[in-house]
Amino acid sequence: MHLILGGARSGKSSYAEQCAGKSAEVVYIATATADDAAMSRRIARHQQSRPSHWLTVEEPFYLGKCLRNQRSAEQNNTPPTLLIDCMTLWLSNWLCSKKLQGWPVERDAFLEAIQHYPGEIIIVSNEVGSGIVPLGELTREFVDQAGWLNQGLAKVADEVTLVIAGCPLSLKPKGANE
Repeated sequence: MHLILGGARSGKSSYAEQCAGKSAEVVYIATATADDAAMSRRIARHQQSRPSHWLTVEEPFYLGKCLRNQRSAEQNNTPPTLLIDCMTLWLSNWLCSKKLQGWPVERDAFLEAIQHYPGEIIIVSNEVGSGIVPLGELTREFVDQAGWLNQGLAKVADEVTLVIAGCPLSLKPKGANE
């Protein structure tokens, strides 16, 4: 599993797509929801940047189940590469819903599922812990949960890359877990 971190507009999604583009088959798992016109435009830009032969699965909440479904739907010897974009939108979906009590269970189910997927997984997430501590309660909760989620992902990742201004920096080179 390759975790790709970066700030807003850092180039992390483009870098993730470039990495996934080396694979024969890609399933793009999108967590974003189009709740306003600006987000609709952002989603459309992301859709246009992806190759048309990539399968897109939209899953705003249940990524653990989504990965288990991908694993069980596997028809051939080579499972598709999964590109999941993005963890902080996924977290936002949970924090802004009435389902927040289910977040810890789903987060743990997802962290478990990624360790059992037989193919490559590329995960995109925002690095939000480099600034000041926010004043608002919801924002502080978001920063805390995003930080803990990114730490959990980095712990099980085979590779971690930080993208800044379009430049990928290796934080955990492939093979560092061995």
